[in-house]
This record gives sequence, structure tokens and C-alpha cells, in this order.
Amino acid sequence: MGWVMMSERDLKRMSVLKEVEAGRLRATDAAVLLDLSRRQLHRLLARFRVGGAPGLAHKARGRSPNNMIDPARRSEILALVRAQFADFGPSFAAEKLAELHGIAISRETLRKWMIADGLWASRKYRRQLHQPRLRREAFGGHCQLVRDGCIG
Repeated sequence: MGWVMMSERDLKRMSVLKEVEAGRLRATDAAVLLDLSRRQLHRLLARFRVGGAPGLAHKARGRSPNNMIDPARRSEILALVRAQFADFGPSFAAEKLAELHGIAISRETLRKWMIADGLWASRKYRRQLHQPRLRREAFGGHCQLVRDGCIG
């Protein structure tokens, strides 16, 4: 058996389920500890009995999302943005992609891609820092006011 990557949550579940298996902990108490219903705990226990520790891991772990845009399409869209809309912000670039090329992509997705590719930075990160101007030295610059006048 190979290595199994587990989160803290999965490790806690495994230790509690081992206690239930050994008979040292009741299912109701284990459900309260894991913040699950008793029914869900029994489902988890059945998966643990069949698959062991890897059975506790989420079944979609390591898989790409169903709504993920193909990386080839992403690079095609970014090349188009780089060539024609390099000085546009993500919202305007998304509008122009839809208008001129018929590519419907959300501005937020395009924004994330443009930031990752270095094509765009938000105003917060685009700000230019200015050198502070040092004060000019002048006579009486730091004088205290006294009743008779200025004492330097």
C-alpha cells in the first residue's frame, strides 16, 4: 500500500472511526464529535471498512473540475488578448472578445488569467510610489513663540 495524503479533518475522522470499530466509542458520541448525523457516520464507517484510510478521502481529489476551460483554449484566448487588447482591462477585454471574436468568457476568469500571465495588475499593485520631498531649511523654521517674539 502506498502513501495516502490526508488532511487534519480526515485524520481526526480516521482516529474516531477506529475507536468506534474497536468498540471504545459509541456511534452516537462519534457523530457528535465529528459533527455529523448518525446516519452519515454509518455511511462513513462503511467506506472506512471497505477502503481503509483512502476510503475517507474525497472521491474527486486530484481530478480537474468539470467546468474547467481547456488549457489550449486558455492560451489561445490569452494570445489574442496579448496581441489585440494588451492595454485593456479585463472587463473591456472580455466585452471586446465577445463583440469582435464571439468568445464568451467572464471578466473575472479573464482577470485571473491576465494577472497570472502578467498582462494586467490592479490599481493597488500598479501604484507608483513617489519620493517624499524633504523639507527646506529656513531660518526660524523651528521657533517657539514667546511673548516677546521668536527665539531661535
